[in-house]
Amino acid sequence: MKILLCCAGGFSTNMLMQNMKKVVKESAKLDENEFDFTAIPADSLESEIDNWDIVMVGPQVSHKIDFIESICKPRNKPFVVIDKDVYGKMDGATVMKLALVTHKKHQLAQGQ
Repeated sequence: MKILLCCAGGFSTNMLMQNMKKVVKESAKLDENEFDFTAIPADSLESEIDNWDIVMVGPQVSHKIDFIESICKPRNKPFVVIDKDVYGKMDGATVMKLALVTHKKHQLAQGQ
């Protein structure tokens, strides 16, 4: 699963991404070879989105959700805003669960 983190430009999202990678690496159920991560500024989403399975939106750019939705929906890409408290704690495990659940729900809705 290829996870695209969408943020304001930042350092904090890169830290969260590292925590997510650590969760996958230490997990008995998840294979780190099946995951890819990157963090980009929200304004770069349109040029980057096609190669990714899910878009995770940092709470600091949630005001751009209409813009993000306008890019994701036509391409049939699931997206979700990360809770500000979870983000603030840099809780990689909870964000990974959110990514997995959002991706699975999207697959089920598509009949896959």
